[in-house]
Amino acid sequence: MIFHEVRFPGTLSFGSVGGPERRTDVVTLANGHEERNTPWAHARRRYDAGLGLRGLEDIAALIAFFEARQGQLHGFRWKDWTDYASSLPGQDVTFEDQLIATGDGDTNRFQLAKRYRSGPHEYLRPISKPVAGTVRLGIDNEALVEGVDYDLDLTTGEVTLAYAPEIGREIRAGFEFDVPVRFDTDRIQTSVASFQAGEAPNVPVVEVRV
Repeated sequence: MIFHEVRFPGTLSFGSVGGPERRTDVVTLANGHEERNTPWAHARRRYDAGLGLRGLEDIAALIAFFEARQGQLHGFRWKDWTDYASSLPGQDVTFEDQLIATGDGDTNRFQLAKRYRSGPHEYLRPISKPVAGTVRLGIDNEALVEGVDYDLDLTTGEVTLAYAPEIGREIRAGFEFDVPVRFDTDRIQTSVASFQAGEAPNVPVVEVRV
């Protein structure tokens, strides 16, 4: 799959509905107990882009974007307005937001990631599509400078430090990010009459692994 490093128009994704999806296999035993397992290490997000359309100009923009991606063929970036930053809602991004790794004295390449914590449990989500100009990196309490102390790959979310941090030092990062997605259909059906009547087209979008 060819991935297009272009974001779906934010004015169209704003107002869309969607979120994470998990896959869990549940087997009920003869005694009534359950065995639960999942083949997925990471959630997969789904959205409906049609609900963000507000006018005929939006439909034209959607069709142009859809045709340029050739339907399901090419992936693209998507802003999830409910979850697009390393910081808490309403707070500015800082390099102290997320602990992404701990130094071992040998490794100097790290993957951006966001932690989701509830009680004693947490989930670490790899971030592969950071937004240019938003990434902040630091070690312990010291901020680093991009292009001097580290390099960033915007297509993978990997950061490469100029040196390997010493054992025990905390590598932290803050960032905004997009979700890598594709259209989950090769057909978009629109009608001026139905749209003016308040009926939005169904435009499913699904996260892809990159």
